[in-house]
Amino acid sequence: MASLDRVKVLVLGDSGVGKSSLVHLLCQNQVLGNPSWTVGCSVDVRVQDYREGTPEEKTYYIELWDVGGSVGSASSVKSTRAVFYNSVNGIILVHDLTNKKSSQNLYRWSLEALNRDSSPTGVIVSNSSDYDREQFAENPVPLLLIGTKFDQIPETKRNEVLTRTAFLSEDFNAEEINLDCTNPRYLAAGTSNAVKLSRFFDKVRRLLF
Repeated sequence: MASLDRVKVLVLGDSGVGKSSLVHLLCQNQVLGNPSWTVGCSVDVRVQDYREGTPEEKTYYIELWDVGGSVGSASSVKSTRAVFYNSVNGIILVHDLTNKKSSQNLYRWSLEALNRDSSPTGVIVSNSSDYDREQFAENPVPLLLIGTKFDQIPETKRNEVLTRTAFLSEDFNAEEINLDCTNPRYLAAGTSNAVKLSRFFDKVRRLLF
């Protein structure tokens, strides 16, 4: 594996949204039985085929950096997290579909990782209009939006939630995937989610090499 190309992808989002479960599912293709809080950062590896099924197919590996913490953390904590943001090739933004605040906080997470967070520590956005969408329009780092706990959305609120995630996707200029981390079928080969995931990883690698 040491001879393979490597890319680094951050996995960002509020505590409790399911980042560790998602990373385990992406890397091990298994459900994480007893997820725990991530302290600092946890790294797992996924082997991926670039442009699978074409003459340009090439195997490489993806380091998925699951960064712990809260978006409103003290400056010392944010400063420590900044170490993980070096040499980033892509970012997966994770939010809990049943928790609107976790969706709103993705603006702060992304800006912090892209070194564009100039707001005072502890200030959490309450509305996407607090930030200029143009900051993401020309962002060179590929982004992917993943919503978790899809199975827990009440049927009566599903359309409302999906509309909200569609706006998020547009704001970040990123594709969106909504899933349940306890069900591998959401990322099964051939599904639209699997296609979006591969397209994101291929874009990350293409821009790097």
